[in-house]
Amino acid sequence: MIVYDVQNLVKTYAGAAEPANKGISFQVRQGEIFGILGDNGAGKTTLIKQMVNLLASDSGEILLYGKSIAQDSLYLPSLVGYMPQESHALNQLTVGEALYYSAHLRGMTRRAAIDERNRLLKIWDMEDLRDHTSSRLSGGQRRLLRLAVATAASSKVLVLDEPTNDLDPQKRRLVWENLRRINRDRGTTIIFITHDALEAEKIIERVGILHQGELVVTGAPHILKRNLKNKLRLEIAFEPGRPPTLATDLVPRQLTATRWQLYLGQHQLGDVIAALDIDRLTDMKLSSATLEDLYFHYVDAV
Repeated sequence: MIVYDVQNLVKTYAGAAEPANKGISFQVRQGEIFGILGDNGAGKTTLIKQMVNLLASDSGEILLYGKSIAQDSLYLPSLVGYMPQESHALNQLTVGEALYYSAHLRGMTRRAAIDERNRLLKIWDMEDLRDHTSSRLSGGQRRLLRLAVATAASSKVLVLDEPTNDLDPQKRRLVWENLRRINRDRGTTIIFITHDALEAEKIIERVGILHQGELVVTGAPHILKRNLKNKLRLEIAFEPGRPPTLATDLVPRQLTATRWQLYLGQHQLGDVIAALDIDRLTDMKLSSATLEDLYFHYVDAV
């Protein structure tokens, strides 16, 4: 079943020289985890706001379970839990109040909403923060609260804007573990945007790569990787001022002044390793292509 059907979206902000998005089309299926990957300014947040009916498109249409989200203002909130980048509406509420009212306003009885509040406090590791006012939380704590609010009352669809920004590694792990569990146990469709390919690879089943307002490609990462000519990544570090000699057809991606990244085909690996002056190297790592490599492959081709 198709949950979201995004059809040829176009949006240009007043005074902007270029559209924020340019004819974006894609579909998200029931029960999948779909990641929208792009750098800052790619149009990710614009797209997400259009998908939750907070921003009107200049043209195009968005269908949710086959119905246009523009036709009924109450239709989308009954199905979608949305996590924005910021939410000033929560500022004067305590953490416990924010979770309780979110559940109650989505149709839960008072008793059920209290139970849901307590459940969310536990699974999102926020029990110690229950009586803290939201505006006094750290940036990471506020982000975790917005995510917990989005998951209240078991919405059929979650739409999340940068869910792991500002979080420490332990809390990031908690986020991905909980989202996997929600998807697995409830069949919840999860759509999230991020600029962090390494983070996204831990959970997504399909990805859309957004660049300069255009959706460059969509698909399952393991299938898209088959299209890569060079499927190996070699990272080398060397002493300052002593870069190694490479074959003339290889162009390294310079990570720092003393660290390069190379993309190779399997057939090239032996010759490249043999040509390197090992004495000049301080480190060398070989790995298969990642989602980050896939991102650069498609973005650099635009």
